[in-house]
Amino acid sequence: MSKIKLVVFDMAGTTVDEDNVVYKTVQQCINDAGYEFTLEEVLEHGAGKEKHQAIKDVLASKNIVDADSEAIFSNFKANLDTAYEKLAVSSFEGVTELIEELRSRKIKIALDTGYNSRIANMLLNKMGWEKGREYDTLVTADDVVNGRPHPDMIELCMKNTGVRDSTTVLKAGDSTIDIEEGTNTGCGITVGVTTGAQTRKQLATANPTFILDKLSDILQHI
Repeated sequence: MSKIKLVVFDMAGTTVDEDNVVYKTVQQCINDAGYEFTLEEVLEHGAGKEKHQAIKDVLASKNIVDADSEAIFSNFKANLDTAYEKLAVSSFEGVTELIEELRSRKIKIALDTGYNSRIANMLLNKMGWEKGREYDTLVTADDVVNGRPHPDMIELCMKNTGVRDSTTVLKAGDSTIDIEEGTNTGCGITVGVTTGAQTRKQLATANPTFILDKLSDILQHI
């Protein structure tokens, strides 16, 4: 196995503990439009994706093709802003120490996310995270043409950190689409964590290298 030079962490549910507020808001806005979806259904079909795409894919899971997804997405953005204004956001236990250890090993740290840039930076500001201290680069859904599971976001993380060999990259996330993104990029290690959107059983369907209950357990494997 190649020596890991870059770790790419998903945000919500992986490094950022925000109590699934994003997907709860997706569920609320879809149901406000006259449909009935459980949070579990929203997580199964929408987790890890750019959020307009997530809404469309959740609807498509019940063959709903005539919904006004643009209007639902617009409502989602407004409601999420309100939810985040009230929300206390923190990193998961052990994540700060994990980052310190990775940096001491000269491993680059990237964040990639299905959020847009404005929401991602709002979260990071709430946590007090700064570029150059907790992470080296942030790549969001609006930085690339193709979102997950395409490799575009990880490839941009690699470009921004000067890492050329994808086998030296570890990708970690809380959804199968995170793992698929890592696999499609050719990452040397893919990790599913059970702290967010999906269960161990769901994560296993994407065949990650490891499934962990805590992100900090990565240190046992690199």
